[in-house]
Amino acid sequence: MSEALKWSRPAAGREPAAAALLAWLADPEAPRLCVVTGGAGCGKSTLLAWLIGHGTREGTQRERRVHGFVPLAGESALTAAWTLSQQLMVAARTPGELVAALAADERRTVIVLPELHASKDAAGVAELALALLELPHIRLLVEIRSGSGEAATLTAAPSAVMDLDQPRWTDPERYAAWAAARPADRRVPLERPTRTVDLNDPTAICAADPWQVSIGYERSADAHGGLRAAWLRAGASLTRELSPADRAVVLLAALGDDADPRLPQTLAALTGGAAWQVVWRRVRGDVRPPWPGPARALSSGRGQLAGKLVVADHQDTIRLVDEADAAPAGRLPEPVQGTRAVAATPEGDVLVLDARGRLHVRHSPSAPRATGLAALLADGPAPLERLTEAAQTQLDGAATVLSFCEGLLAAGDATGRVHAFSEADEEVESFAAHLHEGGVAAVAALRLTPSKEGPGIPLIYSGGYDGTVRVWGPGADPLASPVRSRPCPVTALAAATTDNGPVLAVAWGDGLVEHHTVDEEGAVRAYWPGAPVHALAVTGAGTLLIGTDERLVHLRPARKAGEEAPMFRQATEGASLAARGWMCR
Repeated sequence: MSEALKWSRPAAGREPAAAALLAWLADPEAPRLCVVTGGAGCGKSTLLAWLIGHGTREGTQRERRVHGFVPLAGESALTAAWTLSQQLMVAARTPGELVAALAADERRTVIVLPELHASKDAAGVAELALALLELPHIRLLVEIRSGSGEAATLTAAPSAVMDLDQPRWTDPERYAAWAAARPADRRVPLERPTRTVDLNDPTAICAADPWQVSIGYERSADAHGGLRAAWLRAGASLTRELSPADRAVVLLAALGDDADPRLPQTLAALTGGAAWQVVWRRVRGDVRPPWPGPARALSSGRGQLAGKLVVADHQDTIRLVDEADAAPAGRLPEPVQGTRAVAATPEGDVLVLDARGRLHVRHSPSAPRATGLAALLADGPAPLERLTEAAQTQLDGAATVLSFCEGLLAAGDATGRVHAFSEADEEVESFAAHLHEGGVAAVAALRLTPSKEGPGIPLIYSGGYDGTVRVWGPGADPLASPVRSRPCPVTALAAATTDNGPVLAVAWGDGLVEHHTVDEEGAVRAYWPGAPVHALAVTGAGTLLIGTDERLVHLRPARKAGEEAPMFRQATEGASLAARGWMCR
């Protein structure tokens, strides 16, 4: 072991306790819950601080790695879940969503929860701890003062219990030296400084400590004009290191239409200088215009569907809404069972991929159809039909994701292969490349520099469950390195040639959405909606649509091309810190 990774001796003569904790971490047969108890001032927090300090260092060996920790003084179960979701790089708005997100990833995960007795909601945090223990890959270390009801609840579960009041966990001489050097006034659990915040004032809450605001709203029974619901809806994002202007954007995007009608204008006035501006938002329960349902798949229309957005929900209903204001513009009359992806075509058709990997073509009722002589002359298969037939034949139900752009059909499968189909002289050309370890999570087709002389250069972006985004030109060798890589899976992609050049949008498993300007400037903007992102779309104007289970949000980039937004720097720095633990799991 290098000098940098050597573990120092713990304070307070706790060498026996420290050795026992390291043995517990490394023992696959040990109970997955370890409860550290003892009276006030016995050194519990000091011992756990030693373990966390060493266990979160980059390069720490796997069996001693700590992946997440929350000092619980002043925290609730909700804010603890938000903190853990950020550290473990998952998107979760509630304790239940955190447990569900961690259940989907079976890698060993070690979580440390110091000072549960000082929590604002000790019973709720204990309940969260027991729920996490239902997952067989979770190991949990909890500190709680002896004698509390929560201590009894936790120790009643299968657990290893370390009572630091017992002499066997301490070297007496070293403990005496430590105790003699301590100040006379014993350590008091550190809480965030409490300041009174007017929870009815959007200006105040956007500038205040977001954790104090979160606790205030969680404990309040008042709606605060709709601010409380919006804050708790997006709180996992609002508690990140954001400027007041960027926080106002996130809060406005989560505001329902049942809120005080003065709030949207007030919040919009606070967003000056932010990376984004909210064009419109639709939240579960909205009626003016109605919320179109959970957005599980999105596609921005072109050609005959220009100005329309295709939205597929969890019940296979595919709606059309106006990109300008989200007003309903119809729905496709023939649903496709198990809709997984949608892609609009310039001719007014919508390609639909179902859960069995089969392609379907649906014609929008609002798009014109060929009539008269034109209809009679169109007796052969249309180009789109030739593409879909070729894709059906070659993929044979293996497709898991889909994209379409100007005669270029792209699909990905569960083996990591990306497929492309394009037409030349009424013949379909097909290409394939293995781009990812594991399945392909999303694809986005794009044509660069379209002109009258040709359809443009085809490019396919693909995102994988392996945490990489790659770009590939069909017919050429893929680039050796990904264009983007993070230690969490991609959940959605979108690409378009816009008025300001090509744009790529990427959604990640931890809830981060990135908007990349694909040009020499390479501007990148980031946005955290505070919920898992299922779908993205980019319009011809370069605006971004984000679909979650509770919201559909339309954003406009607010900064000049080439200017990197502060939100992106904070997002990537935070991801790098979290990755220290994640990549070693």
